[in-house]
Amino acid sequence: MYTIFSYKTIQTTQIHKLSSKDQICRDTNNNMGRFQFLEAVLPLGIIAGMLCIAGNVQYQIHKAAHGRPKHIGNDMWDVAMERRDKKIVDDKLYPASN
Repeated sequence: MYTIFSYKTIQTTQIHKLSSKDQICRDTNNNMGRFQFLEAVLPLGIIAGMLCIAGNVQYQIHKAAHGRPKHIGNDMWDVAMERRDKKIVDDKLYPASN
C-alpha cells in the first residue's frame, strides 16, 4: 500500500522540524547579540587609553625639558614676544655694570 504525501505536507513537516532547531539557535543568538557592542568597546577603550598615555608622556617630557607647559598655537609673534620678555627680565635681574 502506498502512502500518498502531498508536497505541501512534506514541506510543512520539514519546516516544523527545522523551526524547533532554529528557535534554539535564534534564542542563543539573541542572548549573545545583546552584549555584542561590548566586543567593540574593549578595543576602543584600549586605543583611547593609549592615546591618553601618549599625550601625557609628551606633556611631561616637554614640561621637564622647558620648565613649563607647551604654549598651544605658538606663532612667530609669540616667539618674538617671549624673546623680548626674557631680555627685559634678564636686564632687570642682572643689570650690566659699566
